[in-house]
Amino acid sequence: MTDDPFDELLSFVENELQFATSHYNDSYLDRRVSSRMRRTGSDSYAEYLSVLQDEPDEQEALLEAMSINVTGFFRNPDVWSGIADVLETLSDEKSSVDVWSAACADGREPYSLAMLAHDVDGIDESRIDILGTDISEPALETAREGVYEESRTADMDDQLSFLDDYSRYVDRDDRTYRIADDVQGTASFERHDLINDDPKSGFDLVVCRNLFIYIDNEYKRSMLEVIAESLRPGGYLVIGKAETIPPTLKSAFSVYDARLRIYQHDSDSGR
Repeated sequence: MTDDPFDELLSFVENELQFATSHYNDSYLDRRVSSRMRRTGSDSYAEYLSVLQDEPDEQEALLEAMSINVTGFFRNPDVWSGIADVLETLSDEKSSVDVWSAACADGREPYSLAMLAHDVDGIDESRIDILGTDISEPALETAREGVYEESRTADMDDQLSFLDDYSRYVDRDDRTYRIADDVQGTASFERHDLINDDPKSGFDLVVCRNLFIYIDNEYKRSMLEVIAESLRPGGYLVIGKAETIPPTLKSAFSVYDARLRIYQHDSDSGR
């Protein structure tokens, strides 16, 4: 296989299916494409492109495969202790706290935020409003339903054990976990594409974790600019523990907790 058929395939996905492949690492895209090639029995990029051009169902399947949907409840528990401190501070300072969970996959991160708001005594959950966004409509449908099936690779009981008693917020029936109504009421969901869509506005906290590790360096700046423009002055940003703010954007953020990758929007940055 040469790079040319692969590039032709990616051009079709970007231009015809409106998925910005140019922003993502080639290695990430190749893993996702190769997975679909195996599913369709395609032996080459060119053969798979032909399948893709002829079959709308496969177009949808590839777009879903390319959407980053690795998630879990309370990933990196030490980070969540830091997020709790931020929410407690915001809840104490503001009558209304707007939180954005960007690239939220199937909603487990926004619901983790909602459960945290209900669970920590120093947080007034009635003041917290959480928006979860993603580019994947099937993932958002799961998020709105708030029902999750445990798999062999995801121990939800262990994930939720971050809370002393998660049964207050999640109804468990064997391997099925259903988010309680009052927790669901704290979060809403809508589609948003950090690459192509406009910034939002008025958020006190944005959580966007483990997305930028898949994005080429040259495009991280524009996506983080969208987030910066969506934050109120003094608002907080949480990114993944393996991620960093590009040097060209450090004037827009000050470090709140370097180890936990929590930053604060600089009110003097002009954004």
